[in-house]
Amino acid sequence: MQPPFAGITRRPATAEATEADSAWITRVSAEPSNQQQSQAGSGPLDGLHFAVKDNIDVAGLPTTAGCSAFAYTPSEHAHVVERLLRAGARLAGKTNLDQFACGLNGTRSPYGPVPNALNPAYVSGGSSSGSAYVVAKGLADFSLGTDTAGSGRVPAGLNNIVGLKPTRGLISARGVVPAAQNVDCVSIFAMTVSTAAKVLQACIGYDEADPFSRRVTMASKPLPAKFRFGVPDTLEFFGDKLAEAAFTQSLEQLTGLGGTAVTINYAPLAQAAAMLYDSALVSQRYTAIQAFFDAHEEEVIEPVRSIIAKGRQYSAADYIRAEIDMLALSQVAGRMWQEIDVLFVPTAPTHYTIDQMQADPVALNRNLGQYTNFVNLFDYAALSVPSLMRPDGLPFGVTLIGPAGSDWQLADLGQRYHHATGLSLGATTRSLPEPAPIAALQAPATVRVAVVGAHLSGMSLNWQLTERDATLVEATHTAPDYRFFALANSQPPKPGLLRVEPGKGAAIALEIWEMPLTHYGSFVALIPAPLGIGTLTLADGSSVQGFVCEAQALTTATDITHLGGWRAYVNSLTHSTN
Repeated sequence: MQPPFAGITRRPATAEATEADSAWITRVSAEPSNQQQSQAGSGPLDGLHFAVKDNIDVAGLPTTAGCSAFAYTPSEHAHVVERLLRAGARLAGKTNLDQFACGLNGTRSPYGPVPNALNPAYVSGGSSSGSAYVVAKGLADFSLGTDTAGSGRVPAGLNNIVGLKPTRGLISARGVVPAAQNVDCVSIFAMTVSTAAKVLQACIGYDEADPFSRRVTMASKPLPAKFRFGVPDTLEFFGDKLAEAAFTQSLEQLTGLGGTAVTINYAPLAQAAAMLYDSALVSQRYTAIQAFFDAHEEEVIEPVRSIIAKGRQYSAADYIRAEIDMLALSQVAGRMWQEIDVLFVPTAPTHYTIDQMQADPVALNRNLGQYTNFVNLFDYAALSVPSLMRPDGLPFGVTLIGPAGSDWQLADLGQRYHHATGLSLGATTRSLPEPAPIAALQAPATVRVAVVGAHLSGMSLNWQLTERDATLVEATHTAPDYRFFALANSQPPKPGLLRVEPGKGAAIALEIWEMPLTHYGSFVALIPAPLGIGTLTLADGSSVQGFVCEAQALTTATDITHLGGWRAYVNSLTHSTN
């Protein structure tokens, strides 16, 4: 048994609770005696307080999964909790959830519904409802949820916070009460992407005691500056015009960050999403708690009881057929990655009040999963980030989705997107801090090249740089040791740069561009003789790769050194014809 926590407050299963209390099932005091549970001052998460969804084990505290009859007190921390405490984080408590992590709305709990952090008349989203609420309200720096069908994303989108759903198996699920074990994963809520990414780094670790833990090859470079993002060919907002308008604005924002929208076939993704509850795959939910459910079915609340009981009706053959159908859909859906770098969807298509949800709990809950259910089934990574506040004061979030192992790429793009919104943090009035580098990403290898003629900004061949994701670094000059010529009979017109003896040349204007090294070879291949790439000395004495010219080609060229650069030469031609 781990050393006990001090100052524990446990809430009985009752719908009667204050708004803030409804998010918690067990609170833990921040007294110094609790710091024996962490390596305070010794890890990357030192000083951060966190909460865990109450289907994740914390030694000495009951794990209820939202059902008091199911509750047990573990003697060991869940693997992920142990890692967080070792990283210096401090536990604040365990949070309310849709019972047995079955739901996307936050109202399916005998401990009472968890309200939305910005408008308590509305749902918080589930099943990780309490974990999202305490972060949005600033009661915890980050929290753990779980995500099977969107429970780590929908509550983030509805509460104006970040929801990071990692690649399955990156974080061990040992010590987590499963919902559907072969598609579950532990998820992370935080105010900012950088905090969520820091927590993910602390959580990642192969665990041989978890049959679903795995070592994943992670993409280590950001997405290209110019990227393609997929948008479903059919979009459903269930009559919510404000959500529809919000997504249109979100598309414009992502385009402004360098993205190009590509329409993708959403049918196989939608078909997979439907199968999660409307096929033999739902038997996973029954299997997860079969012994308890068969003995205590009456202790499980509706509609959770009916959903889990539905899993009894399927045979092993039914389940195998469903798995084969899912693999076939995954193959079809996977073709989209040949055309796009990232998939972009609303986190949730609309927002319901608690009263609306309780009046029609199954259909409206299904609606909230319109853009989430397929992600774990297809082994994708996802990141939900805030996008804007709607005119009615409700938050609207968007989700970036990528193949397994794209977690750091999504974090990099998601942070850029989130910080471009200028939104406040969660349900607070605090402003976004400065963005922080995603430490796990390596900057792509680049090369700098100096251009002096038709490749300058606004000139006829500049597109050869920009289509290779090159960016302008600075405009400067060579050292005063070069002669500059306009080549004869070149189309489009081009200059030639020649190094000469000190005192016989001049400083020539140039631009320095930086491009990914992977594109450099194709750029150099476009350079026609007598031009080539050599080493240029700049005015400050440093060196850079740049355009040079063979000396014999300059015998018929016009010396334009006195003009100091190609742009001045082009301007002189224009003036001479006027």
